Amino acid sequence: MRLTKSTDLALRTVMFLAVRDTASTARDVAQAMQVPHSHLAKVAARMQHLGVVEGRRGRGGGLALTAAGRTASVGWLVRELEGVGDVVDCEGDPPCPLAGACRLRKALREAQEAFYASLDPLTVDDLTASPTGPVLLTLSRP
Repeated sequence: MRLTKSTDLALRTVMFLAVRDTASTARDVAQAMQVPHSHLAKVAARMQHLGVVEGRRGRGGGLALTAAGRTASVGWLVRELEGVGDVVDCEGDPPCPLAGACRLRKALREAQEAFYASLDPLTVDDLTASPTGPVLLTLSRP
């Protein structure tokens, strides 16, 4: 399984925000993650919708991780960002001719669930424990 670039950026963003004492502007986060500001803004909006990140306007504003974001399950977060769906599209256009008798689809679904299950016990705070946290602090100094 491969995560989308948006999910990857969202995970890196919450990790980055988790080690900050103050809010970071979307531009600062985008620069630290070496991605276009427009892409980061879309990801940040999705994270705000999920209640993991809050955005504050004005002086001293920016993006900050919420308390719920710190304790959010990484498995839950990835599920929310990736959406529901099978690893392969058996009913695509054209549909797979093996769909009625194929064991692969079930095996891939079980593997996907095992992937998520391995992420479920991890929280964002777990991801930023040493040695990761100190490295994240060096990415961009406000």
